Amino acid sequence: MDISVIIFDSISVKIRKVSAIHELTAVKNDEVMWININGLNDTDSIKQMEKMFAIHPLTIEDVLNTKQQPKVETFDNYRFISFKSIQLNEAFKQVHVNDKRLFDLNSGKKGNKVEHEERFCIDQISIIIMDNLIITFQEIPGEPYDGIRKRILDNIGRVRTMGTDYITYSLIDAVVDEYNVILSQMEDDIEIYEDRAAKTSDDTFISAIQDAKKDLFLIKRAMLPLRTNLVLISRQNIPLFRDQLKPFLQDLQENLLNALESVESYRDWLSNIMEVNLSVLSYQTNKVMKILAIVSSIFIPLTFIAGVYGMNFQHMPELAMQWAYPVVLCGMGFIALMMILFFRKRHWF
Repeated sequence: MDISVIIFDSISVKIRKVSAIHELTAVKNDEVMWININGLNDTDSIKQMEKMFAIHPLTIEDVLNTKQQPKVETFDNYRFISFKSIQLNEAFKQVHVNDKRLFDLNSGKKGNKVEHEERFCIDQISIIIMDNLIITFQEIPGEPYDGIRKRILDNIGRVRTMGTDYITYSLIDAVVDEYNVILSQMEDDIEIYEDRAAKTSDDTFISAIQDAKKDLFLIKRAMLPLRTNLVLISRQNIPLFRDQLKPFLQDLQENLLNALESVESYRDWLSNIMEVNLSVLSYQTNKVMKILAIVSSIFIPLTFIAGVYGMNFQHMPELAMQWAYPVVLCGMGFIALMMILFFRKRHWF
């Protein structure tokens, strides 16, 4: 478990190095402290925060239970919100940098470096908001909030003057931005799929599109609870954000709604691409079947003639003629040629 602490006000900022929960201390009334906890493995240390910051045990239970639905709750001395963030797996991110594709067309083949299930890391983010204290918990260790930390350290924008509710908004906004970054990468990759749909008959193409649709469903499942929570905050006036932050919150909802609409649009797009590719495969199959049918049609009369003259009856006509064999062969060739010319005239091939 990694603990990072930033204490700041409108004038100054300082970073503290903390190795254990018991080293955390209170701050002055005019300061804001942001505690970020990376990793939830050390449950005993996290439970120490119940008494230290007067946090309800059910909240700690919600923090540690990463499989439950995200939620918004209000308590006497703090507010609690949890949601899902989704990021590219580091290994797969490197694959994307090298190949310029988020979805590998060879993802279904044995020996591929990154399997479908490993493409994304779904991380539960839990936030406890107090008047001058904000505590964030990340399920998966990482640094998704470097941009916000930089804004605090460099005093960029409103982040050091707007309080803990604005930091909460900034954290959620960073997660929504990450959604949009991934969706933007997906759009580029889907365009590649569209270009290849009418040109490829590789059986891994459909499998790759199916994997892409599964990834979009995964992202949608992570985004929907956050949208529900934001709507809940706005409509029921849950005291999570001050009135002056309502425009920011409204903008955040619109961005999230646009992202969800993009997910639906991309899923429909992929379905259309799949239909185009299946049509191409069907057309190619029909062409093969047409050639085979033509070849079979040509050989039907030839097989009939060969069958008749292959019965070896002693008194069959023309069997004793000197030129019977070449005449039959020429006749068979003439029939085949006439059938080919007829098929060509009818534009059957």
